[in-house]
Amino acid sequence: MKSVPRAQDVANLAQVSQSAVSRTFTPGASVSDDTRRKVLAAAQKLGYRPNALARSLITRRSRIVALVMSYLENQFYPLVIEKLSRKLQAEGYHVLMFISEMDEAADGVLAEILQYQVDGVVMASAMLSESLAQRCSDLGVPVVQFNRISDLRGLARHSASSVTSDNYAGGRLAAKLLVERGYRHIAFLAGLEDSSTSLERERGFVDGLAASGLSVFRRAVGRYRFDGAQEATRELFAQEPPPDAIFAANDHMAIAAMDVLRLELNLEIPRDVGVIGFDDVPEAAWGSYRLTTLRQCVEPMVDATARLLCEQMAAELCPRDVVVPCELIERASIRQRQRG
Repeated sequence: MKSVPRAQDVANLAQVSQSAVSRTFTPGASVSDDTRRKVLAAAQKLGYRPNALARSLITRRSRIVALVMSYLENQFYPLVIEKLSRKLQAEGYHVLMFISEMDEAADGVLAEILQYQVDGVVMASAMLSESLAQRCSDLGVPVVQFNRISDLRGLARHSASSVTSDNYAGGRLAAKLLVERGYRHIAFLAGLEDSSTSLERERGFVDGLAASGLSVFRRAVGRYRFDGAQEATRELFAQEPPPDAIFAANDHMAIAAMDVLRLELNLEIPRDVGVIGFDDVPEAAWGSYRLTTLRQCVEPMVDATARLLCEQMAAELCPRDVVVPCELIERASIRQRQRG
C-alpha cells in the first residue's frame, strides 16, 4: 500500500519546521508568505492533506459551528444560510446544519449537535430551551439566536446572544403606512404564537394603530406556513364586514394571502385590500406580487451574528443582544399616496 505523507514529510521537503506546516494549514495562524509558498508546494508534490479531525484532538477546537434551523419553507432563510456559511468559512469555520421541528425546542437534536464537539451554535428560526441553554453554557459553547429572542427568564437570556431586526419598529411602520393610505379595518396575520418575531411585530403594529386611535380589526394565525396563511386569510374574510388591509408577520404568509384574495375571493389589490409583509424575500419583488414589505437587512444581521459568535468562541465574553434597523420597501400592494 502507498504510504500516506505526514506533516513531517512536508516539513523535510520544504526545509521548514513541522510547526510551520501546522500553521500554514491553520486558519488565521501567523506564517510568512515565503514559508506558506514552500509548504504548499511541498504538500502538493507529496499529495499531503491535513487531517482536520486529528488537529482538533490536539487543539480541542473542531472549528465547526452548528446551525439549527426549523423553517426552510420561508425564502428568507436560504439567503441566511448562504451568507452566514460564507462569512464563517472566511473566518476558518465550517457550518454543520441541523433541522429541528418548527414549533418545538431544539432539544431533539441536542445530543447529535454536541457529539460533533462544535465550537459554537447559531439558532435560526429554532427555539432555545432552558435545557439546551444550560448544557451549552456548562460546556462553554456560545449560542447566538438569529432572528429570535428566547422568552425564557434567567439562564437562557444571560447565556445566549441574539441578533434581530427591529421587529417592533417595523410593526409600527406598517400600521402608520396603512392608516396614512386610508385603510381602517386592518387585520393582522400572525405567525407562531410563541415566536418572538411575530409577537414583537404584532406589538409594534398594535401600538402603531393605537397612536392613530385604531385597534386591530381582526386577527388570525397562519403559523408561518403557506397553507396555514391561506386558511387564515379565508377565516379573516368569512365575516362581514371584511378587512380592507392585512399586515402579515412575514412575506411567505403575505404572498399566500394575496393568492387567496385575488384568485379565490376576486378582490383587487390594493384597491379592495392592502397587504404588507415582513422580510423582503426575492419573491416579494416579482411582478405578480410587488409586495410592500419591511426589509430585514440580511448582510448586517449575518455580520453581527458571525462577529458575536467568533468573539465568544475566542474568549469568554458576556452575551449581547444586537438589534438591526429594518427598512420599509414600498411597492404596489397598498394604495399610492394621494396627491394634492
